[in-house]
Amino acid sequence: MNANSPVLILGASGLDVIGRLEGKLQAGASNPAYIRTGFGGVARNVAENLAHLGQAVQLITAVGQDKIGDELLAYTEAAGVDVSASLRASEYPTGFYMGILDQNGTRLFGVDDMRVINCLTPETLRTRSELFNAASLLFIDANLSEKALKSAFSLAKKARIPICADATSSALAHKLQPYFSQTFLLTCNSAEAGILTGLNFETSEHRTALEAARALVARGVDIALVALAEFGVVYATSETTGHIPAIKTKTLDPTGAGDALTAAVLFALQHDMPLDDAVRLGVSAASLTLRHPGTVYPQLSLEILYDELT
Repeated sequence: MNANSPVLILGASGLDVIGRLEGKLQAGASNPAYIRTGFGGVARNVAENLAHLGQAVQLITAVGQDKIGDELLAYTEAAGVDVSASLRASEYPTGFYMGILDQNGTRLFGVDDMRVINCLTPETLRTRSELFNAASLLFIDANLSEKALKSAFSLAKKARIPICADATSSALAHKLQPYFSQTFLLTCNSAEAGILTGLNFETSEHRTALEAARALVARGVDIALVALAEFGVVYATSETTGHIPAIKTKTLDPTGAGDALTAAVLFALQHDMPLDDAVRLGVSAASLTLRHPGTVYPQLSLEILYDELT
C-alpha cells in the first residue's frame, strides 16, 4: 500500500445524541442523564481519526440538504478530511444516531435513522470512479445498500486497491458475507463475528473469538479483527493469530472506540508496521476514545498512541 495516496472512505455519517444515565434505567419514565451531541457515523469517524494521524483521506458520504449536514461537512473538513465528493441529498435528512448508556458508560441500546445513505447509489459511485483509481485503500461500512456495496467492491477490484470493511452492527453485518474473498481487513465485535460465523460467544471468551477470526480467514478474509470490549482484541491471518489485551481505563462513552481502533490499525498497516504492533496501536486509540466525552479523540497523534502504550 502507498501511504502517500489517500485512503478512500465510503459510508455513513450523522449527528450523534448520546445520553448517559445518572442512575438505573426506569422504564416508562423520563430518566435524568448527561446528554451530549456530536458528529459521528462509522465512515466519518474512521476518516477523522485517520486525518488526525496525518493520513490523506477522501470521504464519500451522504448528508441531507439541512443545517446539520452543512455543519457536519464543515466540521469534518476542518479536521483535515476531503469531503468534496460527498453527496447532498434532498430526499432525506442527515443521518441521526441516538445512544443510551448506563451510569458506567456501557451501551444499553441505540437507534438510528440512516436512510440518507441509500442515496449513495451505484451510479453515484461510478461517477466518482477516479477516486478509487487514485486511492491506496478503500474503507467501507455496512450501512451501504447491497447494490452500493456490490458497486464499491467492483470499482475497488478494477482499481486494484485493498478493501477494509467494518461489520457496523449485528443487523447489517451479513451484507459483507459475499465479499470475504475480496476483503483485506474485516473488523467486527463479538456479536457481529457471531452472526458472520455462527459461533456465539461472550466478549470474555477470547479463545472462541480467535476461532471466529480464523473462520473468517478460512472464508477468504486476509486479516480478521474481533473487538472484545474490555477484554481486548483478537486477530487472525492465514499465518498467525494473536490476542492484545485492552488498556485499563475509565469508560465515559464507548461510541466511536471501535472506529478509532480500525483507523489506527489501518494507519499502521499503511505504513508497513507488523500486524501485532498495528493492533496494539488500535487498542491504544480505542482506550483514548473510551475516556473522552466524544466520538473522536481530537488530539490523536502517533506520538500520543505510543505514549498510551507505555
